[in-house]
Amino acid sequence: MDMAIDVLMTSITWQSIVAIIIGTWAGIIIGGLPGLGSVVGLTIFLPFTFGMDMIASMSLLIGVYCGSVYGGSITAILINTPGAPQAAATMLDGFPMTQKGKVSEALGWATFASFFGGIVSCLILLLFAPILAKFAVNFGSIEVFALTCIAMLCIIGVSKGNLLKGLLCGIVGLFLSMVGSDPITGFGRFTAGSYALNSGISLIPVVIGAFALSELYMRCRDNNDNKTSIPEAHLKFPGIRSIFKRLTELLRGSLIGSLVGALPGVGAGPAAFMSYSAAQQLSPRRSALGTGEPDGVIAAESANNAVTGSAFIPTLTLGIPGGVVTALMMGAMVIHGITPGVRLVRDHPETMYALFVVLIMANVALLLLSKPSVTLFRYIFKLPEGYIMAGIAVFSFIGAASVRGNPLDLIVAAVVGIFAYALRNANYPLAPLVIGMVLGSDMESSLRRGLLIERNDFWAFYTHSYMSITLLSLIILFLIWTIGRTLVNFLRRTK
Repeated sequence: MDMAIDVLMTSITWQSIVAIIIGTWAGIIIGGLPGLGSVVGLTIFLPFTFGMDMIASMSLLIGVYCGSVYGGSITAILINTPGAPQAAATMLDGFPMTQKGKVSEALGWATFASFFGGIVSCLILLLFAPILAKFAVNFGSIEVFALTCIAMLCIIGVSKGNLLKGLLCGIVGLFLSMVGSDPITGFGRFTAGSYALNSGISLIPVVIGAFALSELYMRCRDNNDNKTSIPEAHLKFPGIRSIFKRLTELLRGSLIGSLVGALPGVGAGPAAFMSYSAAQQLSPRRSALGTGEPDGVIAAESANNAVTGSAFIPTLTLGIPGGVVTALMMGAMVIHGITPGVRLVRDHPETMYALFVVLIMANVALLLLSKPSVTLFRYIFKLPEGYIMAGIAVFSFIGAASVRGNPLDLIVAAVVGIFAYALRNANYPLAPLVIGMVLGSDMESSLRRGLLIERNDFWAFYTHSYMSITLLSLIILFLIWTIGRTLVNFLRRTK
């Protein structure tokens, strides 16, 4: 009881509350601007934490983190441009809902699912952090490879009616993810002798080119037809009855995101696509996914925001940063004299639980600040469409260049934009390209490390562990079921 009081008194102070509000709102705006996202937001705010106490500084950074993950969904829904890579899955059904005139409903579901997923992950973190940390350690390279393959199966679902075209775009995405230095040997691949390509092709310029710039080209083409318009954004939360109707989707996405987030180095992007893939198989409304179905938005947003809480499990309990974001958080804690890991759990449990409370407060702040944030974007989109398009182009190129400071990223964004425009005119789905790009690097690196572990015996992956047997068996069963269903449908059509 005394510890609980100490935790609440440490975490709920006026300094931490103000820091959460400022950080969350700034994170939403930063996350909504194409090409920025969590890492850029944390990098901007990290220097401001040096003169603050530990809990207040972490409140600011956690607010930026949670807000930026959610903020990417706003532009994904409004203008088919994910502000952050993890919002690419949200775009698959969010933007079709906007095209159907359901933008308010789409924003409402994205906001509520983000809040729901974040709270569920915080509760899991609060109750099961030590247990999940031990479970996450069992995921080695082979298990991560199998998990990534499951997420990659999402390509089949988003390529309805254009499976061959979708697979081709997925292969293009995989190829783009392999450009640059080999993750094991360090040798350059597919660089055409260009030193600038040794660092690889960044995901952000590809996403910006594929969706933001290609959308601009499409709007310029249709300008004379006057068929396109920027939607006026409102936010309409779902009712209690609607929430209970889709509660299973909310819980499933939140649990998937919490599980994937606890695995070091996986991240929110694979979690969102894996949750979307699960919805394609398990949702009672799966036939409507990809055409503007709220279940798709719920699956993506509940999963990628659930990662924000569970990503702290390996960081706080084991001292293993799961990615760039948690590495920055870990660095901020070290600066303030707290070293994450087993010692934190043993010597400073009140600090660890205070951070859990801050995470819950940040998700509540996200829910409260969502309406004024969407209102801000609504006023922005009331400007003349030409100015908006020009602004999107400027911010897109700024976002593409600001990630690494590499001028080549501007060329990549422009070239991919033209290429994506041609693909869209030929009715090729762009989502598989992004899925292949998002998951390709993790798939390759985990595959290569797994082959080193098993001495280049790929078939040994299946018997490596009980977890790999389970995951790879699920993949085989899914492929058999998909092929069988396709053959049955084909035979029915030929009768």
